Amino acid sequence: MSEIVTNYQARADLLNDKIILVTGAGDGIGRVAAKTYAAHGATVILLGRTIPKLEAVYDEIEAAGGAKPAILPVDLSGVKWEELEFLAQGVEQEFGRLDGLLHNASLLGQRTPMANYHYSVWQQVMQVNVNAAFGLTRAMLPLLEESKAASVIFTGSGVGLKGRAYWGAYSVSKFATEGMMQVLADEVDGVSNIRVNSINPGATRTNMRAAAYPAEDPQSVTTPEDIMPTYLYLMGDDSIGVNGKQFNAQS
Repeated sequence: MSEIVTNYQARADLLNDKIILVTGAGDGIGRVAAKTYAAHGATVILLGRTIPKLEAVYDEIEAAGGAKPAILPVDLSGVKWEELEFLAQGVEQEFGRLDGLLHNASLLGQRTPMANYHYSVWQQVMQVNVNAAFGLTRAMLPLLEESKAASVIFTGSGVGLKGRAYWGAYSVSKFATEGMMQVLADEVDGVSNIRVNSINPGATRTNMRAAAYPAEDPQSVTTPEDIMPTYLYLMGDDSIGVNGKQFNAQS
C-alpha cells in the first residue's frame, strides 16, 4: 500500500544542521531536492557525474544563502567499491556523520522489447540504478549510524510496482530498488536510528521524462518543485518511525 503526504508543509528550519547526500544532484529532481534541502537548513553533498552542473547547483545554493555545499564528482556507471569507500572516508573526515541519503540518480536505458534490448545497456542501467545504489548505501551506513535520526530514500517508479511492456531494464531495476529498500528497512527496524523508504515521483518534468515520452507536452507535466513535500517529509524528523514504506509524491 502506497503512502501519500502531498499536503505536507515543512518548517523553514526542518533540516537545520543536517548533512544530506543527494545523488544525481546536477539535474532534474536531484537538483531541486538539493536546493530545497539547503533552503530548509541542510548542508548538502552534491554527487553527480557532470561537474559544471554540480557547480551550478552549488552556486545557486550559496546565492540563496544556504550552507556551503560539497561536491562529489562520481560516475556511478563505472564506480568501484574502493572509490565508494574513499568517498565515505572523505565524508567522515569533513562532516563526521551523514543524516540523509537520497538515491535519485537513475538511467532510463532503452524503451524497446526485451527481445531487442542491448545487453550492454541492460548492464549499465542495472549498475547505476541498483548496484551503485547498494554500494553507496553500504559505504555510508557507518556514517548514517552516527546520526541521531538518519533517513535513506530510494527512488522508485510506477513501473517498478507493476511491470509494463517496453520498459526493460529500467522497470526491472526499479523492482530491485523497491526490494532493496524493503530488505534494508527490515534489517534496521527496531535496531537502528536509520529509517529507509522509497518515493515514486510520478510523471515529473525532467529530461528523463522527455526521453521516455518525446511527444508529450512538458508543460502538462508536474514540476520537480511541486513534488518536494514528500521529499522534505521523509528527510526531516517528522518522519521518524516511518520505515519500509513506499510513497507516491503525487496523489
